[in-house]
Amino acid sequence: MSRLQLALRVPDLAASVAFYTRLFATEPAKLRDGYANFAITDPPLKLVLVEGSPEEATRMDHLGVEVDSTDAVHAAAGRLAEAGLSTEEENDTTCCYALQDKVWVHGPGREPWEVYVVKADADTLTRQRGSTCCTGPGASRTHPTHAPRNPAHRS
Repeated sequence: MSRLQLALRVPDLAASVAFYTRLFATEPAKLRDGYANFAITDPPLKLVLVEGSPEEATRMDHLGVEVDSTDAVHAAAGRLAEAGLSTEEENDTTCCYALQDKVWVHGPGREPWEVYVVKADADTLTRQRGSTCCTGPGASRTHPTHAPRNPAHRS
């Protein structure tokens, strides 16, 4: 099973949880301090909400593809590298209240994409071991630690 992920940085987590619960007719799969996620069946979507600054409008934080195994993450990393895209792999990283393996890539507009697997639940929202997701209010959307290694690779 794989599904797309949309991570939004929202100014009011409670209002956003209430809205998306009604919009998708489902309760959050995980609700923690400053964080919520929905495992939506129809359409297949992992919607992640990270509390941001109350002064800012909702914005995209990052995009992703959730896969069901570390092997699938490694296969995606290999496929992306073979396609000439600059990637950054993270193994056993903790962010968004989960232990994950992942690979990052950026689109031509610098939009960050991750292909990831959740390996276990975790007790912390904040990033660990170099991860860039779920970094809390005011975090950078461009994820500078995951800039392409070769600026020529922008697609």
